[in-house]
Amino acid sequence: QVQLVESGGGLVQAGGSLRLSCAASGRTFSSYAMGWFRQAPGKEREFVATISWSGGTTYYVDSVKGRFTISRDNAKNTVYLQMNSLKPEDTAVYYCAASTGGSPYTKSYPYWGQGTQVTVSS
Repeated sequence: QVQLVESGGGLVQAGGSLRLSCAASGRTFSSYAMGWFRQAPGKEREFVATISWSGGTTYYVDSVKGRFTISRDNAKNTVYLQMNSLKPEDTAVYYCAASTGGSPYTKSYPYWGQGTQVTVSS
C-alpha cells in the first residue's frame, strides 16, 4: 500500500507557473506508475498526465501538452507536475494517484492523495 500527499498548489495569474509535488510513503513507490488528475467544481475528475514506474514513458491529455511536464524522483519517493502557461480553465483540485499499470482512467488507480487546490486568475 502507498500513501500520497500533494503540495504546491496556490493562486497564480494566467500565464504563470506552479510545480506540484506528491510525496509517497512506502518502499514500493518505484514499482508504481503515477498519475495526476484534476477536478473542477461541478465537473468529473479528469486525467492530466501519467508516468511509468521508471519515468521513461509519459502521457498527457491534449489540453496540457506542451505546457505541463510530469516527472518523478524514485530516490525521493516523489512525483512532480510542472505547470507552465497556466490558464483559468486549469483551475481545479489536483490529485496524484498510484497504479500498478498506469492509464488515463481513474479506475486504474487504487491509491489517491487528498488533493491540492490550483486557482488561475484571469
